[in-house]
Amino acid sequence: MRLAQTALLAALSFVAFTFLQIRIPVPGGDATSLHIGNAFCVLGALLLGGWYGGIAGAVGMTIADLIDPVYITVAPKTFVLKLCIGLITGLVAHRIARINDSTDKKYVFRWSVIASVAGLGFNVIADPLVGYFYKQYVLGQPQQMADALAKMSAVATFVNAVASVALVAVVYNALRPALIRMQILKVKPQET
Repeated sequence: MRLAQTALLAALSFVAFTFLQIRIPVPGGDATSLHIGNAFCVLGALLLGGWYGGIAGAVGMTIADLIDPVYITVAPKTFVLKLCIGLITGLVAHRIARINDSTDKKYVFRWSVIASVAGLGFNVIADPLVGYFYKQYVLGQPQQMADALAKMSAVATFVNAVASVALVAVVYNALRPALIRMQILKVKPQET
């Protein structure tokens, strides 16, 4: 069951990135984009845990990169960063806040937003930074091109993060009660 859920979220990440993106061309034949692919990585981490959510986002978006000639060279970076988004979101949501141990809707909403911000906040910083060094030192791009892409990527990544946090906050907190009723999501309320 967990494998099927992870595969479904990987497919959603793939579709959201591949078909629902607004590509922003960058000089030198490169590109950055506005997309909500990361939202499904974060949603997976909230629903399934950090490892599964991270794997879902990493696999889905890496496959999307591999079939796109513009992004194929950054597929390894994508895999690592998306895995980290899931791990950080899962750490905050499930290890620190223990949202699956609570039936308090306000508490779960607050911590699902905080966990989403933590995972995507990491990405806002890491994606342009890692991208800069990856482009310059691994792919051998000139410093000026790497600088330009990092700056544009930072803006696009921030916009993606804000949209993804808003989307995840709504979708996760709307899905959670239904998934609990269907016993797909297990909640272990704390004893008082």
